[in-house]
Amino acid sequence: MKRAIHLFPRFENQTQIDDLRAQYDPLHALIPPHLTLVFPFDSDLSTAALEAHIHQAIQGIAAFPLELHGITGGGHGYLFLNVKRGNDTIIHLHDRLYTGPLRPNLLRTVPYIPHLTVGRFDPSDGRGFHQALADTATFTDTFTTTITELHVERIAPDDRSELELTIPLTTPSCSPS
Repeated sequence: MKRAIHLFPRFENQTQIDDLRAQYDPLHALIPPHLTLVFPFDSDLSTAALEAHIHQAIQGIAAFPLELHGITGGGHGYLFLNVKRGNDTIIHLHDRLYTGPLRPNLLRTVPYIPHLTVGRFDPSDGRGFHQALADTATFTDTFTTTITELHVERIAPDDRSELELTIPLTTPSCSPS
């Protein structure tokens, strides 16, 4: 079965992201806005084995603040909403998840840069991609939230996302004042 591991952030002003994705991302109706930690992979791991690996990999990683701002173009016709806060933690999660049974799925030919995809274009459609970049040049909204969990999705044959697991991050301990 095909799976992926994501963060599904929720923002107070999420409608702006939803509107962008409806305009530029053909997958907008199939999967909610997300930051991918482990890219789609084929796996025969049981749900329990995958869950055990994730719990071990994220041990000690606490909930963290996330801030997104600014749209840039990425290779092969993508529009990215960029991570401005939380980047190091996301990279750390990515690196730890790609250990053990998920290690063979790591794409070492592509550097991992955390982002939220808001647009996808056929690489041969440079005109549409460049027009979308121009159209989003004035998009200045900032999106903030706290990431408290990660999610495993199954990818259905029609590319629709089906939630398989939700795994909480640890709660940061509070010190007495």
